Amino acid sequence: MNLKTMKRSTKSNLITFGIVICFYILVQILSAAGLLTNSFSGQLVPICTYVILAISLNLTVGILGELSLGHAGFMSVGAFSGTLLWVTIGSSMPKPLALLLAFVVGGLVAGLFGFLVGVPVLRLSGDYLAIVTLAFGEIIKNVMNACYLGVDANGLHFSLKDSSSLGMTDGKVLINGAQGITGITKASNFTLGTVLVILTLLVVLNLVNSRAGRAITSIRDNEIAARSVGIPITKYKLMAFVTSAVFAGIAGVLYSLNYSSLVAKKFDYNTSILILVFVVLGGIGNLRGSVIAAAILTVLPELLRSMNDYRMLIYAIVLIVVMIFNQSPQMIDLRNKLTARFRKGNSSAKGNQKKGVA
Repeated sequence: MNLKTMKRSTKSNLITFGIVICFYILVQILSAAGLLTNSFSGQLVPICTYVILAISLNLTVGILGELSLGHAGFMSVGAFSGTLLWVTIGSSMPKPLALLLAFVVGGLVAGLFGFLVGVPVLRLSGDYLAIVTLAFGEIIKNVMNACYLGVDANGLHFSLKDSSSLGMTDGKVLINGAQGITGITKASNFTLGTVLVILTLLVVLNLVNSRAGRAITSIRDNEIAARSVGIPITKYKLMAFVTSAVFAGIAGVLYSLNYSSLVAKKFDYNTSILILVFVVLGGIGNLRGSVIAAAILTVLPELLRSMNDYRMLIYAIVLIVVMIFNQSPQMIDLRNKLTARFRKGNSSAKGNQKKGVA
């Protein structure tokens, strides 16, 4: 396909994929040359995790137009379910198959919870979704902190008191309350994370540019008008919300398998707010911006660690500057004018070249 006849959305999508692939290639080159620090290498999987989370949350907040404050809850549900499967069957079958099953189970369980939360709440208007998802995230965190799960020859044992209440004679404790899941065999790496980022982009971008995506966007712009022309509001809201929850669960599995232990306190309210910050700073509805913002803001605190007391101050200043650049009406108008001038300059240059050839 000729670049001149290619749709603008297709060009934009190719640029987004190109940024991800170029970043992966650059990291591999630096790694082969021994130029990556241990600190930065340890941030690669979290970068991929937060990019997936930012893209998936932007589907709910930016494309659907509903505020969700419990994305860490879906991440937690996916992480614990996928990790439980990995710990249980990871040593009894080929690792690639066990890893694939862990991601599938994590995504499906998170999607199921997204469906259960979304069915009653998405029928309402206002900030009900934000309130319910916030409560959902906190409930999941507190339940997992008090959850004890073990397995022995008699099957699974569950308790909300302590590990001794499981009543196992000779078995293995899978979830040990606030200590979570321990003894996890690490399986996540940067290559796997990059593949999942590309998969997330493929699904979300195709959804956004499809007929269903246009219906979702119309609901965001004017729900009354969308309802008046026969668009099933609840169906498309659930489609976007459940898809967002599925990829949050997949991101949770990727995150959990990067460490030797998994605890529920990693998925608290602050994590949900951090993901929302990535979405807002990258631009609400701008998926490429979510990718860039999540990557930069995940690495930035580590890059500033050597500055000790001034690290968080500089981080806050960067957040404010980026917010102004992305959200200020004056800056948006300035960027639009510069873009229009750049396109006009390119078109006039091409016209002059054609005249010269003629």
